[in-house]
Amino acid sequence: MIIDLPSTTTSQVNKKLVELRESGGAVALGRVLTLVIATGDGTEVEKAIQAANEASREHPCRVIVVASGARQAAPRLDAQIRVGGDAGASEVIVLRLYGPLADEGAGSVVPLLLPDAPVVTWWPTDAPEAPAKDPLGALSHRRITDAAAEANPIESLQKRIKSYVDGDTDLAWTRLTSWRAMLSAAMDLPPHERVTAATVTGAADSPSTDLLAGWLSAYLDIPVRRLESSRPGSGIYSAVLERPSGNVEIVRPDGKVGTLTQPGQPDRRISLQRREVQDCLSEELRRLDPDEIYEVTLGGLQGIVRGEDSADEDNSEEEEQ
Repeated sequence: MIIDLPSTTTSQVNKKLVELRESGGAVALGRVLTLVIATGDGTEVEKAIQAANEASREHPCRVIVVASGARQAAPRLDAQIRVGGDAGASEVIVLRLYGPLADEGAGSVVPLLLPDAPVVTWWPTDAPEAPAKDPLGALSHRRITDAAAEANPIESLQKRIKSYVDGDTDLAWTRLTSWRAMLSAAMDLPPHERVTAATVTGAADSPSTDLLAGWLSAYLDIPVRRLESSRPGSGIYSAVLERPSGNVEIVRPDGKVGTLTQPGQPDRRISLQRREVQDCLSEELRRLDPDEIYEVTLGGLQGIVRGEDSADEDNSEEEEQ
């Protein structure tokens, strides 16, 4: 069920929510958190709501969408309430803010927050330079960004390094869960040797490729090369861990299935399907504590060597030999 409330106020929205609860039996106490989605007033709104609805089946929540519209328009708040089949296992409140109200998202959200429930803010596209300092971010226990969805993903990732505060995370990091699990599992098999170097290859604009390289650099304390893949498509292409007895390699040419190769073991095909936004969002909503591994990985980004620098070093070594 979808209820439109044009030119309304937050108090009227709250009143309508109470009426729906009394007539339909919806129980707000069943919601485990409030998920705030900060976005523009465009086509991205429905995509974000769909992802949140899917995630809410695992994490029943109240979803509040703050869609900032044209700032040149007259001040107006158009609201929409979605419950039942149109809201997954949540209740969705869409706030479309126009004119001077477009910059007052936090003030519009506060009256609608669930009492005594954690608040998570998600920016599905463009995020503020410092999410924790944003008015909506300041209200939140967790702040979720997505560098891959921004105009300049790598530059956005660099901003995350400077602005990181406990509670920050990024879906570009969450997309790495399967890669990190496979590499960790491979290292548990014999021979148990120290990794001496690593190379991670992926699309030039893939922040997940950078984060995988940063993770390896930070936790293995080794030199890591970050190379650009010439293959079409986005995402990570391969990861190679160098050891004295032979390399451990995972190569994913099609974005779906990877091949794991390591000494003394037959090649194995492994599922490495690119993860959907709703799956990554669900994973992030499972924890509300700081992600220390993500924090350390951001620090490890400073230690990776870009493809051009790496090539120059290889050439100079050949000349010396």
